[in-house]
Amino acid sequence: MYLWYPDYLGTLLHKDCHPVKPDKDITQDGDHFIIKTLSTFRNYNMDFVVGQEFEEDLSGVDDRKCMTTITWDGDRLVCVQKGEIEGRGWTHWIEGDELHLVGHVSCI
Repeated sequence: MYLWYPDYLGTLLHKDCHPVKPDKDITQDGDHFIIKTLSTFRNYNMDFVVGQEFEEDLSGVDDRKCMTTITWDGDRLVCVQKGEIEGRGWTHWIEGDELHLVGHVSCI
């Protein structure tokens, strides 16, 4: 699927946003996690218990609120966000010394 966006936006994204590599600080105590995403542009903290739905406030990220549930799928954390658009979320896992993140999005 090809998504159209203005040429100037593409230039902005490629020049300014592409090289941003945020740091992640992940603390785990049993099923309780605190994930801090730290970057030059913004910081975001996520505090959750695996398997328990909670209201996630994404102000400053994409300015929406949603109900979020994070569960285990084998050795991967899977996030499902319910709100104005269904099917959003992400999957996090570690392979060797690398942390992987795949975002899940849906379009209108």
